[in-house]
Amino acid sequence: METFFTSQKDVLFSNVEVLIFVFDVQSSDVQKDIEKYQSCIETGIMKYSPEAMIFCLVHKMDLIPKAQREMLFTKRKEELEHLSKPLKISCYATSIWDETLYNAWSKIMSLLIPNRDQLNLKLKKFADHINADEVLLFEKATFLVVGHHMRKEHNDGNRFEKISNIIKQFKLSCNKMQSFFRSIEVRNSSFAAYIELFTANMYIMVVMSDPQVCSAAVQLNINNAKPHFKDTDQSGTM
Repeated sequence: METFFTSQKDVLFSNVEVLIFVFDVQSSDVQKDIEKYQSCIETGIMKYSPEAMIFCLVHKMDLIPKAQREMLFTKRKEELEHLSKPLKISCYATSIWDETLYNAWSKIMSLLIPNRDQLNLKLKKFADHINADEVLLFEKATFLVVGHHMRKEHNDGNRFEKISNIIKQFKLSCNKMQSFFRSIEVRNSSFAAYIELFTANMYIMVVMSDPQVCSAAVQLNINNAKPHFKDTDQSGTM
């Protein structure tokens, strides 16, 4: 692997669209990790793919004392930004034990969609048209959020990850029963949430708090909206 990395950089780094570099905060040789990253940037990305998007994950932050995390991440982020100039990078502090890793991958996924502004505009128009509290789009395989419009504030900032985990567990249960998960409706006295396969690569989630809106009406609106999102799905990178 090291030989390929050093002797065939033209093959490895040509036509790169995205570079994701993961740093272990408790690495035994931080300097070596930094040098590898710097080599990737200076002799790889800058030379062969200067238009590539660059993401750096500062991972395993849960192993750092809470009082020191922000300072450590800020210091590492500034160092990486300096080493990457004139290229722009995005840095995320992540851990598998909280929502940070899911949020980082969701942000990366959404940034990889070339027409994300158009996608979010369509979601806004759809949410306004049906008077929905919130409309989200999830990538089909990972259930990462790739599009979102909210018309009503929520207190739980981690709800996307929670929803994703619940649906992924439900999909696993369906697979064990040799069934295919297509849609689900969850309803209580405060709201109703509808999750349905929307395009070839995306699921949609619609949240409604109006008790007068029946399930059939929401289903009809979702079906009518599907043709307007097909072009977005086909031109995306998911």
